Amino acid sequence: METITLNNIEIPKLGFGTWELKGNDGVKAVRDALQIGYRHIDTAQAYDNEEQVGEGWKKSDVLREDFFLTTKIFREQFETKEKAVKSLEESLEKLKTDYVDLVLVHWPFPEYKIEQLIEPVLEAQDKGMTRLIGVSNFTVEQMQQAKDISDNRICLNQVEYHPKLNQQPILDFVRENGWGMTAYSPLGRGTAMDEGVIKDIAETHNKSQAQIVLRWLIQQDNVLAIPKSSNPDHIQSNFDIFDFELTTDEMDQIMQLRSENDRQVDPDFAPQWDKAA
Repeated sequence: METITLNNIEIPKLGFGTWELKGNDGVKAVRDALQIGYRHIDTAQAYDNEEQVGEGWKKSDVLREDFFLTTKIFREQFETKEKAVKSLEESLEKLKTDYVDLVLVHWPFPEYKIEQLIEPVLEAQDKGMTRLIGVSNFTVEQMQQAKDISDNRICLNQVEYHPKLNQQPILDFVRENGWGMTAYSPLGRGTAMDEGVIKDIAETHNKSQAQIVLRWLIQQDNVLAIPKSSNPDHIQSNFDIFDFELTTDEMDQIMQLRSENDRQVDPDFAPQWDKAA
């Protein structure tokens, strides 16, 4: 498993996303992922599945200290710092753990100042509820504000990223500041796999298109990826990307697909996204 080290803590670059995985399917998917070998699980309060994630890891027989766990605090919880911290306590109960490894501010919610979003996660870290703190869906300007407010304790931004979305401004910032960038929707909800260049590279390596895209992501500096699936075969195949490497030319060919407007996630409350040059 390839890893990245942020603030002296090692994180597997390939994680397992759990958005939309609920009920028994969610429990089984998390259990299967951990048994296959994933050691990084990503969830969120807004996914309404923290209990299933907790049950899934308990059924996997993997020790809590042997995998990296992320959750995210959602919108209404930031009305006060106390409410946000309390909500994380409730998340820990659902996840059946005393701590998470990373807690994220889920969005730069427009009704709150950045300080109101960052101060609760700082307190949660001070209380030992999380080992690392970060943000999600923040722009470069907002990342800089978060960095300054947190005295460099924020260390990661989770954003949509795949071969058809150019996130170079975010990438430049995280690399310059020693942060990580986690790619959600890493397959572009399936759209990225339809490109001819990816099909050709997949044939060259005798791999699936999804495996090529995930390999392209984790070969990039400071980039992590969290594909999700409820299909056991897909969960396995998404994990089987550590027995080959893409060449520099193949990496560049896929880079040429990036477009700054093929965004799959863009709610009404999203910030004004950075434009790639």
